[in-house]
Amino acid sequence: MRTLDTTAGIRAALAPHRRTRSIGLAPTMGALHEGHLSLIRAARAENDLVVVSVFVNPAQFGPGEDLDRYPRDPEQDGRLAAEAGVDLVFAPPVEELYPPGFDTWVEVGELGRRLEGAARPGHFRGVATVCLKLFSIVRPDRAYFGQKDLQQATVVERMVRDLDLELELRVLPTVRDADGLALSSRNVHLSPEERRAALALPRALEAGLAAHRDGGDAAAAARAVLAAERGLAADYVEVARLDGRLVLAAAVRAGRTRLIDNAILEGALR
Repeated sequence: MRTLDTTAGIRAALAPHRRTRSIGLAPTMGALHEGHLSLIRAARAENDLVVVSVFVNPAQFGPGEDLDRYPRDPEQDGRLAAEAGVDLVFAPPVEELYPPGFDTWVEVGELGRRLEGAARPGHFRGVATVCLKLFSIVRPDRAYFGQKDLQQATVVERMVRDLDLELELRVLPTVRDADGLALSSRNVHLSPEERRAALALPRALEAGLAAHRDGGDAAAAARAVLAAERGLAADYVEVARLDGRLVLAAAVRAGRTRLIDNAILEGALR
């Protein structure tokens, strides 16, 4: 496995293989966990070469958010990536992707203005821009995202379709700990009490899914579960249509840690 930190370096490493070998890309912000590894394993199974990007993207963090606190562990990331069979890690510094004078952005439409887009203005502009840059640099045949960030994946799916990008997007199911909490790099910030409170989030989604199956109000059922947990504050709990999927999505705060999760009510992953 090689780790490269420049656009020129990763392009040069991939150039000899483009015509004869398929390339899979798993974009990450590092602090790798089993959720990321599920994407890497899928990429390994479906492609000849696997690239993992590790880049904490400042453009998708707003003022007062946790950019400075976001977990970083490059040594462990390298070890886990190597063990999972990654061929190339692309870990550029911020100035490599956003050099002085950078002033071109991908503007996201209505799909990115709801849910996370409403709670974090400008978030999806940063997501779409960095993903487009990564797709342009790596030129993968397939890119891999997780269901936990389903709105993000859907925004990127729409960008790929609208801008006629030549790649396949794969969205894999959320990976959870044994207690049901969706794996997230931010989970390391949870105290034991905060983690206990955070377990209300997957319970709320399960209640919402059950209510929907019975013809009831999924969002109301989920809100009722969250309201009973004093250790959580909800940013939103909503049912939304994300292209062809009907989704119950929620964002909550446990102490200083913000967590998101979702359940697909209708539709499927692609």
